[in-house]
Parts: sequence; C-alpha cells; structure tokens
Amino acid sequence: MRIRFRTAFVFATSAIFVLCTRHIHAQAALLTEEPYGFFGEVAPTGHNAIYFEHICAETPTHLRPCQPDEPGVVIARYQGIAGYDWIAIPLIPYLYSVEEESQIPQHVDRSTVERLRDNYHEAHLLTLGDDLPPGSIFQGGWTELVGVAYERRIYAFRFNTTEAQDNAFIARMNSSPNHSHFNFLYNNCSDFARVMLNSYFPHTFHRSVFPDAGMTTPKQLTWQLERYATKHPDVHLAVFEIPQVPGYRRHSHSNKSVAESLSTTIYAVPIFFANPYIGGGIFADYLIRNRFRLVPRNVQVLSSTDLSALTSPPSTPQTSGSAGIQASGAAAVNHTDLRIDQAAYSGQKEMKATHE
Repeated sequence: MRIRFRTAFVFATSAIFVLCTRHIHAQAALLTEEPYGFFGEVAPTGHNAIYFEHICAETPTHLRPCQPDEPGVVIARYQGIAGYDWIAIPLIPYLYSVEEESQIPQHVDRSTVERLRDNYHEAHLLTLGDDLPPGSIFQGGWTELVGVAYERRIYAFRFNTTEAQDNAFIARMNSSPNHSHFNFLYNNCSDFARVMLNSYFPHTFHRSVFPDAGMTTPKQLTWQLERYATKHPDVHLAVFEIPQVPGYRRHSHSNKSVAESLSTTIYAVPIFFANPYIGGGIFADYLIRNRFRLVPRNVQVLSSTDLSALTSPPSTPQTSGSAGIQASGAAAVNHTDLRIDQAAYSGQKEMKATHE
C-alpha cells in the first residue's frame, strides 16, 4: 500500500511539474531581414527585429503578456515614427499587413500592398499620429512597420526564453522612455536588437571593429548568436526562412557586413584608388573573417499560411533533414543555457572553423 502511494505521489508530482513547465517555457527569435531596393544597394546590411512568442502589444508602444492563441509580437527600432525609439507590431500584421492568416495573399502587386497597409494603418496605427509619414527612399516611415514580407526575405533564429525573463523585459520596456535617438552608424536597428538580446544573455553581444568598423550589423549579430549557441549545451537554436511574397518587387539581397559591402559593391573601386593599403586591408578582412554561412543549407521554409513551427514549440523529435525543428523535451532555458541543434544546423562547423 505504501509503495502504491509513493508511486502515485511521484507520478502526480511529475505531471504537475510538466504542466507548470509548459507555462514557464517561452521563446523568441532574432529576425535577420535582407536588404532590398535602392537603399539596399547602397547599404546592403539589412535590418534586425526580434519576435517574442509570449509578449504582445497592448498598443504599438506598450507591451503585455500574450493571451492564449495570440501569436506574439515583433519589436524593432525605426526612424521617423513620431519620435518613438521602438514600435511593437503583432507578428501576422508585421509580416503581411493583415490580422488573420486566412487573409494573407499569395501574390501581390503594388496596389494590393498599399491597400492592405492603409487598412491596417487606419485600424491600428492612428495612435502614433494622424500625420505620420509613410516614408521614402531616404527616410523611414510607418510603412516599414507592416507588410515586411512583401519587401524582403527574412530569417528567424529562434531561441528559448523563460516566462520570468519575458515579464522582466515587458516591465523594463514599459517603464523606460521611448524616445528616438536613431543613428545609422552607432544607434541603428541592430544596436537595438543587440541591447534586447543582452537583456536575455548578458555581455554576449557587442559591436565589432572587424569586419564592421565598430558598427553593429545584422550579419555580425547573427554570427554572435550562433557562436553563443554552440557554447551552451542545454537548449537549441532553430532557424527558419520566411520567404518574400512574390509579385510586389524584385527579390531582396543577401545580408552583408561592412567589409563585405565595401569589398563587393561599387565602393571597392574608389577605395582602392584612394588608398590601396586600406582597400587591401578591408578585402583581406572580408576574406579571412566574414565569409561564413548565414543560415544552414537545409533551413526550413515557412508557409505564409502556417507559421506554427515558429510560433509554437515543436512537439516531436525531428531528423537532420527537418532543419529548424528540435524536440520539445529540451530543458528550460536561462541566460546561461542555450544550445544549437547540431543536426538541424549542419553548416555551423564550417562557420566555426572560419572564425576561430
């Protein structure tokens, strides 16, 4: 009888622990977005934002924990948004300018993109100001906040967090001033992502003199996250591709570091003519330090009508052929525990050999 009681007690305790753990687990993803258009040719570094599964937006400038079945929010720094430093947009509108997956078009033209953006702006963004500028080639605006997948391809580098970490982040963001100090060189979107990531993994992300001339860029930030993941053995980093919706504009370009941008674009010729030694040094830096693979070869591509692989933990173990997915039985994460799934990330050894 006593043995049966002990067995039942252990069983019940284990069940309660599993149920509680499900509520504690959370996740986020660094979004590395490819450059596009004219500005993407001039400064081909791209854009960073961060997606949080368990954080939602009460308003575009005030955060709260998500309710059940809410898919989370994307937070990033922008320029020209009524003086705000950061804006939070729910995941589906951020990607596609609509509120339900069933409303996402599979092919768009310019008039469709403009209509969808205008509809969402009128319904949800008027609190940012009636005269909020839409933006231009040289100046950002509210159109950067919605329909991002119509402009470019996005890679999501998902990592585990905890409910406690997310709640602390919400409290810190809501209580801090939200005033823009945007600077393209040293206070840009990647700098903001760097600070947010450091709130989860302290002292991990930093500016890089080589190969980014002291700037923070999306490619360098992604590499630092990948490198951190290989050194922390308890939880995984999963990678997903969110494809660009076809029809609106030409395909976006791959993300580049500063050294890569200067070495492989129109800047290379005048730099070499002005000072061959500087030009040669930049090119050598690019060859030695920055030719790593940004994403694995077999990254999982997400359908616009099914983002569940990103927004909810995977339920069953996957093989290496299913890149980007790992078993949900991984241990709970804290800021000292993050592991990349080596099977799902077969390109990591090549990247590590290049940089260490």
